Amino acid sequence: MKTFFAEEQKRHDPSFFLSSGAPQPNPEQPERVERLLAGARAAGTEIVRPGDHGLAPVSAVHTPEYIDFLSRIYERWQRIEGASAEVIPNIHPIARTGSYPASAVGQAGYHMADTSCPISEHTFESARWSASTAVSAAEAVMAGERWSYALCRPPGHHAFRDVAGGFCFFNNSGIAAQHLLRQAKRVAILDVDLHHGNGTQGLFYERADVLTVSIHADPVRFYPFFWGHADERGEGLGLGYNFNLPLPRKSGDDVYLEALAAAIRRIGAFAPNALVVALGLDAFEKDPFGGLSVSTPGFARIAEAIGALHLPTVVVQEGGYLCGALGDNLTAFLTGLGMKNG
Repeated sequence: MKTFFAEEQKRHDPSFFLSSGAPQPNPEQPERVERLLAGARAAGTEIVRPGDHGLAPVSAVHTPEYIDFLSRIYERWQRIEGASAEVIPNIHPIARTGSYPASAVGQAGYHMADTSCPISEHTFESARWSASTAVSAAEAVMAGERWSYALCRPPGHHAFRDVAGGFCFFNNSGIAAQHLLRQAKRVAILDVDLHHGNGTQGLFYERADVLTVSIHADPVRFYPFFWGHADERGEGLGLGYNFNLPLPRKSGDDVYLEALAAAIRRIGAFAPNALVVALGLDAFEKDPFGGLSVSTPGFARIAEAIGALHLPTVVVQEGGYLCGALGDNLTAFLTGLGMKNG
């Protein structure tokens, strides 16, 4: 059992984000890594440094225009007189067609969906290594491991093909799924984060080779608001290959597991060759975001149900924020998965 993680992923250290219009300390902190590593060790996994896979796997799901933006925007931003220390957009276009802005300010608005993904000096480096972590975990499964865990930080499931958002820059779960398709004919992504995986849905919304399934707090009053509703089923060739299961706020273990049973039935009907689990531990009852009420034993039950699919499985870390049980929740999930997917 292997956990993949690179120390460079800790260098991204955002200072704040806006929540309901007010600046708040950014919850996507490097300390999350230490808690999650402790949880992975407690589950008996081996901590392994990922290989450096470069940008090729990233460019398989993200545009070169966007990758170039992320790689250079911090340096360019520093040349703006009076600019903030971190890249934070102050404009968001209502349409993204036609001309592409030349200014750093305009491009920040074009490529950043919200103010919760500030870009600082080491953001691109950390995001690139987070993507390589997902690729290494996928390659371990492709080489015969039954499952692997990618401790991806920063997370990724809110990142679209050319847009960052929700603490996310490169879509690690999507990158892992695309990489698995080099060997597998069909891959399913099951997102169990508190928030809908809107970026992941967007990447594969018109495709039939990747099934996207997300269980999350109902976005009618919860981030990301504009995606994640039950009537979003895919388009074109992808119609019927996207399945959203929005839950009422504060839903606990039993409600969650009922939705998970429906998700697992849909995955079984798709008959994938491999599975990516976008693991958000922020569905926890005491997570700072407070959207759902899954217990620590509940994460073990969720993992046992997923493991019963008996699929080669890549677990990619998404959300889950600083609270006393963060590491314990990961231990419960990884141990539960190993019980059925050993």
